[in-house]
Amino acid sequence: MTHHSTTQRAILAARAALIVAALTSAGPAHASRCSDLSQAFGSQLADVQCFESTDLTTNNPATTPPDNSLPGLPPFAFTPQTDRSKIAPVAGQGTPITKAVPGVQLNARIASDPTGEARFLLRLPDNWNGRLVVAGASGTRSEFNGDFAWSDYVVQEGYAYASQNKGVLNLTLTSVTGAGGPQDCRLNPASPVYVHFYDNDPGQQFTRWRQYMIAAAKLARSGLAAHYGRGPRYTYAVGTSNGGYQVRRAVETAPDLFDGGVDWEGTYVDHNAPNLLTDLPAGVLNLPDYISSGYSPNSTAAKNILAAGYPPDLITGPAAAPSLWSTYAADFWEVTFCQWQKRLDPSYNTYVDGTGTYNYIARLSVSDVSDQLSDFATTGRIQRPLITIAGTMDSLLPIDHHARAYARKVHAAHEGEHAAYRLYEVQNGNHIEAYKAMFAQLELIEPHAQRAFDLLVQHVEAGSALPPDQCIPRGGEIADAPAQPGHCQALQAP
Repeated sequence: MTHHSTTQRAILAARAALIVAALTSAGPAHASRCSDLSQAFGSQLADVQCFESTDLTTNNPATTPPDNSLPGLPPFAFTPQTDRSKIAPVAGQGTPITKAVPGVQLNARIASDPTGEARFLLRLPDNWNGRLVVAGASGTRSEFNGDFAWSDYVVQEGYAYASQNKGVLNLTLTSVTGAGGPQDCRLNPASPVYVHFYDNDPGQQFTRWRQYMIAAAKLARSGLAAHYGRGPRYTYAVGTSNGGYQVRRAVETAPDLFDGGVDWEGTYVDHNAPNLLTDLPAGVLNLPDYISSGYSPNSTAAKNILAAGYPPDLITGPAAAPSLWSTYAADFWEVTFCQWQKRLDPSYNTYVDGTGTYNYIARLSVSDVSDQLSDFATTGRIQRPLITIAGTMDSLLPIDHHARAYARKVHAAHEGEHAAYRLYEVQNGNHIEAYKAMFAQLELIEPHAQRAFDLLVQHVEAGSALPPDQCIPRGGEIADAPAQPGHCQALQAP
């Protein structure tokens, strides 16, 4: 993370100018469509930006605003273009865009949020198919998080698309000298850079994540009724990582708003182990010794990381080269632990008592961390059809502790009764699509997630049977009669 250079500021200014042009080029009829839509929301939304778009896909530079383009916010608080790349493959490997999608786009702040951070996005294609997709957001990302992975896919099919930011902005840079404050998190154990996450502020309990997924669905339905003269026939939830968690909670608790959902690598939340606070410290603690061993898979450190549920490591070359584990450690392990720990167990002294030595079980008797997790836990009591799609090589949310754990929770909650639930495992898929550019052994999940969405729609609307739980082999696809039903036999395949 660095401050923008003069050249970067010029690029941002140019992009902002394009957006201003898009916002101001509409004629009287265009202004009327946006005026009517904004009027329909009334006082529910604030700081509304609405414009007629020649193309709602990301081929149009006005579709996703530049990073740091919201007035009055510090750098890194609002990062739409960065966010959309976090859950999507690298350029050229993601969603194909085969046509322009004219329509109306509205971005706004949800006025009722006391923190002033909750945001809402709505895209209304002119060729609307009568359906709505509501997207969750991963990490602490903005409402533009799904633009590449989800929006580009569904708006080309005529779906209206809504999204939200879980009611929270991203982060602020607080130090580059290793002098973070008591609520700050360093980017990784070797970094002098500290950041502060907005979701560790007062009033930003993780219980809000469900609240704003539901709020987005309600707002979008109102917007569709005003714009098209009728509400959606069907509404689907989609999301990745923490956004996948939002999907699970949507189909568990709001069957009146959602007809089904697809959760991609959703975060499993339970006060009983496993959870992020039980898993991440083991990786943080053992990685230095693993590196010191020369990345030996036979080292005690490697065995400890595997025992904590993580998939096998991938090595790109000589011992000095990055490995899958070290890449996840540099990007996610400690900083994600810090973010969650400071929200859920704030009395723990993160960098004095230790990140790798955090013991969730020991903390149960001296803190309310269990109650904090219970407040926003996933229950498995789904009330609408749900598909989970997850990769076997996920080294942030290990599959047995997240996707499979949630599947077990669903089956236990329904006590043997049939639940419209499927788990599709992607052999060698991982949490970050872009990592495939570094590790050729990995597989992309995005095309399977989009296919799962189509299968869900066919199931809900036409009664088509969902293919059974299965392992999707490398180079394969979801099958009605899979060669590998159930779980993948190994987390890593050649």
